[in-house]
Amino acid sequence: MKFFVDTADVNEIRDLATTGMLDGVTTNPTLVAKSGRDFFTVLKEICAVVDGPVSAEVTATDAAGMIKEGEKLAKIADNITIKVPLTWDGLKACKHFTSKGTMVNVTLCFSAAQALLAAKAGATFVSPFVGRLDDIGQDGMELIADICQIYDQYETITTQVLVASIRNPVHIVNAAKMGAHVATIPPSVLKQLISHPLTDRGLEVFLSDWKKNRPKNSLVTVFA
Repeated sequence: MKFFVDTADVNEIRDLATTGMLDGVTTNPTLVAKSGRDFFTVLKEICAVVDGPVSAEVTATDAAGMIKEGEKLAKIADNITIKVPLTWDGLKACKHFTSKGTMVNVTLCFSAAQALLAAKAGATFVSPFVGRLDDIGQDGMELIADICQIYDQYETITTQVLVASIRNPVHIVNAAKMGAHVATIPPSVLKQLISHPLTDRGLEVFLSDWKKNRPKNSLVTVFA
């Protein structure tokens, strides 16, 4: 599974990139607005930090407007992915860009039927929102299972399932079990993946035992 981070905080992206675990970034106008900086400047900086896809979302709602915005965004860097909503106009824009070799992330997917349409339009990624479905009493992970099952039936489908609206590590683990290709994760949740109380406790015990029993001539003693 690929890990994308869902943020427009360039400093945080730089820090996460040093782990070698960051495969891409997803942004939207709201995330960029929180930075208080110019939209295009932020995207350019992110693209310079991350080699993988960087999703940049259009704000137009009609196909012509999406294409016009998307063409400007695509000029920022080769790894820009145009992010469009899962509407008829969004699918038209998707087809336009993928036919030119530009990556497209079709977002705001809430049903398997919508995901099938995105694949037919040639989307590079489709983004089903699991957390938002959970919020209204539906099982977001069931949607991921359905989409993965459908996509697996057809060798001609190359669209990747990009699990979005992730709220906790359980979403990520379950999505990985189902074979989802990508998870886009808030930085706070990404950092939770490494946490386990038994790991912390085990490290405390190891260090405590070492301090009690370490050889007097060990390198640790010399440099402590």
